[in-house]
Amino acid sequence: MALQLTTSGESHGPGLTCILEGLPAGLTVDRDALDRDLARRQLGYGRGGRMKIERDRVQVTGGIRHGRTLGGPIALQVANRDFANWEERMNPWPVDAELPEVHLPRPGHADLVGTQKYGLRDVRDVLERASARETAARVAGGAVAKQLLRALGVQVFSHVIQITSVRAPRRDDLTPEDFQGVDESPVRCLDPQASAAMVAEIDMLRRANESLGGAFEVRAFGLVPGLGSHVSWRERLDGLLGQAILSIQAIKAVSLGDGLEVAGLPGSQAHDEIFYDERRGYWRETNRAGGVEGGMTNGAPLVIRAAMKPLPTLTKPLRSVDIATHEPAEALRERTDSCTVPAAGVVGEAMVAFVLADAYRRKFGGDHIDDVIAALRAYQERIGWRR
Repeated sequence: MALQLTTSGESHGPGLTCILEGLPAGLTVDRDALDRDLARRQLGYGRGGRMKIERDRVQVTGGIRHGRTLGGPIALQVANRDFANWEERMNPWPVDAELPEVHLPRPGHADLVGTQKYGLRDVRDVLERASARETAARVAGGAVAKQLLRALGVQVFSHVIQITSVRAPRRDDLTPEDFQGVDESPVRCLDPQASAAMVAEIDMLRRANESLGGAFEVRAFGLVPGLGSHVSWRERLDGLLGQAILSIQAIKAVSLGDGLEVAGLPGSQAHDEIFYDERRGYWRETNRAGGVEGGMTNGAPLVIRAAMKPLPTLTKPLRSVDIATHEPAEALRERTDSCTVPAAGVVGEAMVAFVLADAYRRKFGGDHIDDVIAALRAYQERIGWRR
């Protein structure tokens, strides 16, 4: 049984929709947890005026009854409150008003290539769907996937580790308890001094009309060994996770565990030696692999880091070309954020949660959540896995 997630909708359209297929029946879904993740996606120092307009909430229109999944597709909707200000420009149906087209693509955005690929004249036909506003639907679906993982003993968290030149001290000893106050930081950084320096960096570069990128880390705890497979490139979990993270708007690089760092190390310092005792079973002193070996989870915490480029919409626009006249012009200036790295971490959580939930569904099947849990326990007993 595979899990599937599909989103629909545009940034300033009526709303966003997520269809999540493949969850077992009988799974308890916490409505407040869904809305809480949507609110967390709107957090972060450096957000723009759009977040003052939207107050994202999930509306369930199918697949859940009285707080439990029914086994069929789950339909989730997130309304765009700002649609009231865009109703003519983004109406699904023809309008009488004469609306100007947008012909000024932004460097670093989908604008130009999207118009070329789909034979469009108006850049807005591309940018509305390419916008990171789409990730609100992903977070809604990912929040449901987290409910399945939680029932199976898995927790997923994220935190910001870098904004432009400011880096937080590396922490290899993080536990679920360390993440309890992460959202209290204005940039979702676990280190108070780095958090303050990141805020100062955002202020400085925002005054210079710049946008900012950075990096975040996602960690998952409680994963059973053996999710994914070595037998096919299509089933390797690291490949699936990499694609999921790189599908997030503005993400340009991803690494598992020590990632690129191990490329500069000799083999004796690059791998995680294996130990065994009767109480713990198999265990490792280090986690350089980030919890994935041979395309499969190995029982250690999953560690994924992602790098985000600065946003391509700038208050002082970059040089571009008018696609109608081919004359030099400044790129479109749309309402924008200066930094969304904290929010991107929450989206990263959602995508990791979806991939992991899909891996559990593929491995353990089950029409009802009790069947899934029973299959998981039987597997854990067979391999002698101890948390």
